[in-house]
Amino acid sequence: MDIETAYNQALDYLYSFVDYSLKHSSELAKADFNLDRMFALMESLGNPQKKYPIIHVAGTKGKGSTSALCAAGLGTAGYTVGLYTSPHLLDYCERIQINGEPITHEQLAGLVEEIKPAVLRVPFLTTFEITTALAFMAFGKYGVDAAVFEVGLGGRLDATNIVTPKVSVITSLSYDHTAVLGNTLALIAGEKAGIIKNGVPVVSSPQKDEALEVLERVAKLKGCEFTLVGKDVKFELIESSLEGQGLAVSYQRSAFSGQMLQVEGQLSVVGGLSSVVRLQIPLLGNHQLENAATAYAALKASGIPISDEQIQKGFSQVKWRARFEVARREPPVIFDSAHNQDSFEKLRETLETYFPGKQVYLIFGASEDKNIPGMFEEMKPKIKKVIVTRADHPRALEVEKIQQLAGQAGAESEAIVPVKDALARALDLSSKDGSIVLSAGSMFVTAEVMKEWKSLTSL
Repeated sequence: MDIETAYNQALDYLYSFVDYSLKHSSELAKADFNLDRMFALMESLGNPQKKYPIIHVAGTKGKGSTSALCAAGLGTAGYTVGLYTSPHLLDYCERIQINGEPITHEQLAGLVEEIKPAVLRVPFLTTFEITTALAFMAFGKYGVDAAVFEVGLGGRLDATNIVTPKVSVITSLSYDHTAVLGNTLALIAGEKAGIIKNGVPVVSSPQKDEALEVLERVAKLKGCEFTLVGKDVKFELIESSLEGQGLAVSYQRSAFSGQMLQVEGQLSVVGGLSSVVRLQIPLLGNHQLENAATAYAALKASGIPISDEQIQKGFSQVKWRARFEVARREPPVIFDSAHNQDSFEKLRETLETYFPGKQVYLIFGASEDKNIPGMFEEMKPKIKKVIVTRADHPRALEVEKIQQLAGQAGAESEAIVPVKDALARALDLSSKDGSIVLSAGSMFVTAEVMKEWKSLTSL
């Protein structure tokens, strides 16, 4: 059998199980999430997740970027690094990466064949649980020295939450998946705090008070050292352009007193107590400064030996697609993964920073459980027209409903399906007045836009 046939058969096998990412929110809310199946599955596979140190990252926004930054830092420190994230953009194998590269189609197909006997012994497994197990297996099989695991949904009952990591990281919390995680920040924080383990250090991005109180209480109950970015670890912007951003991160040395802390000669040391390190990142937007500071603090708190010089190099080389990704500068074409009100606020701020005064043709689709009015409310000052479309995804909301919501927000819109034609329309409009073509609202729409853009620009 040729590799691509084997790979497609492996995907067919994975998708033959329950895939909650394809389910409507009403079904998701009734789902039987528990960790018993994962513990049983990993036990039958020999618990490969115990073979390497892990950084575990939860959050509503920024967890993917923070995970990618952590992995990039470890990679330039000479470690073989695994990175597990979800969902993928263009290829399923993107979810399981080693040293910044997705595993091959051949490797995934081989791992699926290997896991099948164990899967047979554990009833009611889901697609995500099996995929998470494949990542644990792959990193064990291919000899990673360390791995970064991004939580899929929530934290407490997420399939990744069978690990005892070196550090538990919680990025910015806001409202998302409320049908499953709860409709208050305290409830959401409670679910995310489920990744906190006894005695394992915790690093948190800046949080609203309601969420922070929960995280601090759980960390204290479990005897964890708690580092809060914005308080214990401060950061400030030094410079910013479309090429990237420079930031300074400062902290008291005592912030990581319980962990292995390496302070290098190139740091400026003030009064012998505080340290400052300058970082450069290619990721754009103020929220990425927060993610970089969080990733830096996570690496420091992890106890995995790494120098600031190595972190600097890794962060400067990080690749994380569809995060304010400027595919063309004039007229601008931008791919983004914003899909809730909070991330749309950050997206609007970033647009104003790098393209002040410019309006956008927003290629927009969304899942049925998202706060679409909130997203439009945040982006309204920048919208010239919404090009409403629909990804090839069962949870995608009908274009007519999105148009109705756009109208209520006072935004002009037109509906164009498929995504390929929506991009063509936005590019045509942009060519006449130079406005920005922006894809956001759904990772699945943005993935299809990126795929089509690639085919257009490779002609």
